[in-house]
Amino acid sequence: MEDRIISARRQNDDWQETSLRPRLLDEYIGQAKLKESLRLFITAARERGDSLDHVLLYGPPGLGKTTLATIVAAELGVGLRNTSGPAIERPGDLAAILTNLAAYDVLFIDEIHRLHRTVEEILYPAMEDFALDIIIGKGPSARSLRLDLPPFTLIGATTRAGLLSSPLRDRFGVVSRLEFYREEELLQIVLRAARILSVEVDGEGARLIARSARGTPRVANRLLKRVRDFAQVRAGNKIDAEVASSALMMLEVDALGLDEVDRHLLRVMIEKFGGGPVGLDTLAAAIAEETETIEDIYEPYLMQLGFLQRTPRGRVATVSAFRHLGLATPAQLHQETLW
Repeated sequence: MEDRIISARRQNDDWQETSLRPRLLDEYIGQAKLKESLRLFITAARERGDSLDHVLLYGPPGLGKTTLATIVAAELGVGLRNTSGPAIERPGDLAAILTNLAAYDVLFIDEIHRLHRTVEEILYPAMEDFALDIIIGKGPSARSLRLDLPPFTLIGATTRAGLLSSPLRDRFGVVSRLEFYREEELLQIVLRAARILSVEVDGEGARLIARSARGTPRVANRLLKRVRDFAQVRAGNKIDAEVASSALMMLEVDALGLDEVDRHLLRVMIEKFGGGPVGLDTLAAAIAEETETIEDIYEPYLMQLGFLQRTPRGRVATVSAFRHLGLATPAQLHQETLW
């Protein structure tokens, strides 16, 4: 389901996203507390002529972790090296990256929770002592060689902070969670992106897009581009509330940002399991989806809306979910039975 229009995961057609990204903290919208903290730490590091402490950014996908890493490097005036946990397959791969960093560079590792344990162990002395321990030879004749590294800043990003090992997590001096964006923040993001894309959109049209963006800038930008296509073909290249509403309806995205996949999950919980509680494995089998996909992609936003709850006995659809789907709640059905 990664090709869903409202999926916060990066997709192949998000190539334009880079041009929409802010390049400095002053341009970055939202995450006010995190932004304030980073500004302070960056200023202190620059004044000392030192490297910024290592930073861990965690939270749902699409909220700006990669963008923040790019901004940190720009604000520090240093180089940025991008990679990801799955791309670093062997300790030698990481060693090659580390030894090619210039002094005070930023190394960004996306999906850092997916690093192999043997690779992760190379990071420990690199993060703590700016050193690389290499084993030369095998068996009794093996010896350890320590190579000094230039000071650098590691920025790790993850959607699943709980999967990070404690030794790795404890080596980050700055640990910050990115929160879902408020509607007003997303409205500013949509209006900014519209200016960059030369899209004519009024306030109400932009607000409808922001409201349907699931609290996620990446989704807001993607929806704007699809609504722009609709407006170009059917509405004289201008986006107002009516055009935005019609385009979102065509995309099967409702006013709260739920698509048919979200609604199907809730309907299955309600119609097959009476609203729950239902176990995660059972629910995954019922909708033919992976448990990790439900946990990482479906649930966070449904829980934020108050449509779904996690309980010790399983997942439960709330009264709000019943009402959103236009279904009678258990209390209403009980009342009708009494009558």
